[in-house]
Amino acid sequence: MGLYEDQLLPRAIDLALRGKAIDRMRARVSSGLSGEVVELGFGTGRNLPHLPDGVSVLRIVEPAAVGRALAAGRIAARHIPVEDVGLDGAVLPLPDESVDHVLSTWTLCTIPDVRAALAETARVLRPGGALHFIEHGRAPDTRVARWQDRLTPLQRRLFGGCHLNRPMAALIASSGLHLQDLENFYMQGPKVLSYMYEGRAVKR
Repeated sequence: MGLYEDQLLPRAIDLALRGKAIDRMRARVSSGLSGEVVELGFGTGRNLPHLPDGVSVLRIVEPAAVGRALAAGRIAARHIPVEDVGLDGAVLPLPDESVDHVLSTWTLCTIPDVRAALAETARVLRPGGALHFIEHGRAPDTRVARWQDRLTPLQRRLFGGCHLNRPMAALIASSGLHLQDLENFYMQGPKVLSYMYEGRAVKR
């Protein structure tokens, strides 16, 4: 990773993904987490304040080195053990059926091989465990989706590989996980950026 993606972009994302509305979404998607949790795209640890007390360990996947440094204060404040387990969600160095839950917030848009990452998520989850997610992705409005397709090449270059147009629900379902809860909505802001997929997908 270059200086921009490793040092500057994580700081910009940390500033962009904050505020009361974002915090409410983080709290909702973190609800029900317990035991051993893997977080895809830990970033700067903004989900840490929202993790329930029942989380016993957080295993993090984060390619940007600066993220962990910026998260130091949040890690210290929660007293939940945090363990680095890799740089790429598509290759999780964990045994089969070894974690209780997986958490992903605005991360699946950036993973180059998202199908492999979701397959790995399904592999490491214990039966009954769930992927908790909030992601932006492809909008149902044809005109908005057309603009998402047009702008995604530029978005990928500027924002660490971020895709505007991934059909998140279909991708998650294709991993074999069961979509137990799903809500879709537009956040405030440009529609090409703000169509959300929020929910849980369970391993049967």
